Amino acid sequence: MGNLRTKDLSKIGYHNDQLRSLVINIASKNFKHHSKQELLDLLVDIKNNPEAFLENEGTRKIAEKVIGKVKEVSFKAYELSEEPSSCKVYGSKGIESSAKQQMEIACMLPVSVQAALMPDAHMGFGLPIGGVLATDQAIIPYAVGMDIGCRMALSILDAAAGFSKRNEFQIIQAMKNHTHFGMEGGLAIRQDHEILDHPLFNEIPFLKPLRGKAARQLGTSGNGNHFVEFGEIELLENNSLGLEPKVYTALLTHSGSRGLGAAIAKQYTHIAMETCKLPRHAQQLAWLDIDTEAGLEYWLAMNLAGDYAKACHDRIHKNLLSALGLKAMALVENHHNFAWKDSLSNGKEIIVHRKGATPAHQGELGIIPGSMTAAAYLVAGRGNEHALNSASHGAGRAMSRQKAKDNMTNSAMKKLISNANVKLIGGSVEENPLAYKDIEQVMLAQKELVDIQGKFIPKIVRMHKE
Repeated sequence: MGNLRTKDLSKIGYHNDQLRSLVINIASKNFKHHSKQELLDLLVDIKNNPEAFLENEGTRKIAEKVIGKVKEVSFKAYELSEEPSSCKVYGSKGIESSAKQQMEIACMLPVSVQAALMPDAHMGFGLPIGGVLATDQAIIPYAVGMDIGCRMALSILDAAAGFSKRNEFQIIQAMKNHTHFGMEGGLAIRQDHEILDHPLFNEIPFLKPLRGKAARQLGTSGNGNHFVEFGEIELLENNSLGLEPKVYTALLTHSGSRGLGAAIAKQYTHIAMETCKLPRHAQQLAWLDIDTEAGLEYWLAMNLAGDYAKACHDRIHKNLLSALGLKAMALVENHHNFAWKDSLSNGKEIIVHRKGATPAHQGELGIIPGSMTAAAYLVAGRGNEHALNSASHGAGRAMSRQKAKDNMTNSAMKKLISNANVKLIGGSVEENPLAYKDIEQVMLAQKELVDIQGKFIPKIVRMHKE
């Protein structure tokens, strides 16, 4: 099969994003031996006379989509496998047993192929945070998580070390004016970005009413562990960015897809649980087949949420840097609550879910933060197959939010932060530095997964105040 692209499909009148994704998916499976032209001719015939193609297994789904046929929602019940698929655990000593048990249940899903648990792992909903799961043509909304496309972005700036100390007042003012945290409200100036014109907002009826909220929340951050930080990064010799090894001022942000991602996660988790019935203790891991209408819709909506999360970081970085008259010399960014199509070394195609884990293919750059007072590391992946080309997404929680509240007072937290020479705007005791594992230990546990390129030390931190 020639390389079929969305613009080829547009030319023959396939204008709907969902339909085009469905066609490309099905063509790569069922029509490998057709030339590109034969395939395009067939697709024109299906478009002009879809009823004639409803009987054929290979073309039925495309024809149904062209007609706009609504299928009855039926469910299938599944048992868990007797034998779990293989799971490699990194930094096992520092991981609570409840997270390991959750991972074991995920490995017993009949669609599970391989798994890995990162050293920052702790218990979550469905898949543990720090869990990586490869499946066979199945997408699990709860293995991606509620904050779809939650991600890190690091701008290395054209300002020498000491900039944040000398310009502390201006940075704090810029942060107050150009960042916003929490569930409600937004920035004073309405943000603009091409993501808001994405055709999916019109093509998937469920997404249409979410566009207004997405516009309001663009360029803002959530609560919890989301942050915007100015600090200093020391780049090592021969770093992958090709920059001179020295200390630079840098901007580091962590946040996700806001209300848009949460609404998508809820909607499709509900559909998955309705259509894929599992034993009660595994029900949150209900999946959607990638080539069903719901699976394809979730896949497209998930990617939209990821692009929207990126757009939020783009706006935050652009607004802050222009307010302070700074330029980025390099930008490194990556998702950590997402699913990607990939393949194993034997060529088997899989879907890799990384819930709170960083992609780390050979040479792929990522950022692994510690806490508001601890270092963040710029890393390059080593492409470790046992870890499904992944690494941790941070230090990981050592205490639940409730336990962190019970074990720390505001005044004790202020003391910790001032001892670390960090200036904090907002922030809550739930996110205090002791609520997190030691980032140095976590990095030690994943030496086989990443190579360190640089070390970032936070100086001025803004977070949501609970």
